[in-house]
Amino acid sequence: MQTIQILALGKCKENYLRQACEEYEKRLSRFCRLQITELEPVSLPQNPSEKEIAAALEKEGAELLKRARGYCIAMCIEGKQIDSPTLARKLAEAAGGGDSGAVTFFIGSSYGLAPAVKQRAQLRLSMSAMTFPHQLARVMLLEQIYRGYQILGGTKYHK
Repeated sequence: MQTIQILALGKCKENYLRQACEEYEKRLSRFCRLQITELEPVSLPQNPSEKEIAAALEKEGAELLKRARGYCIAMCIEGKQIDSPTLARKLAEAAGGGDSGAVTFFIGSSYGLAPAVKQRAQLRLSMSAMTFPHQLARVMLLEQIYRGYQILGGTKYHK
């Protein structure tokens, strides 16, 4: 069974979003071992300087990279936009690879991801040109992973 790991900076605080995540976690349990790890973002002042932001991203990035396994996907605004069938193929390709077919998704803090994390990733993925709260993006990512497994299984979920 494939391992899907989501490494996210910050907690999913809103109850309705946590419930949505829990629903997709339950659905995904039939297809993969899902591990969601919430890491604490580096605390920054109200109006941080570029230097303070860069230092925080570097520290956060080091924590993410320590936990990375397998095929890595960085969720970032400058990433490539792909459709659901393409994501499904990426999951299938990773499943045939080494490290138990593990896939790690990186979700950064409100300032994004460190350059080192983006460099480690085999794919930089953007959900949209629009901006979404990170908590909502997590729900959307879980839904797309679930949709990917449904596509691979040939079900009618993906129309």
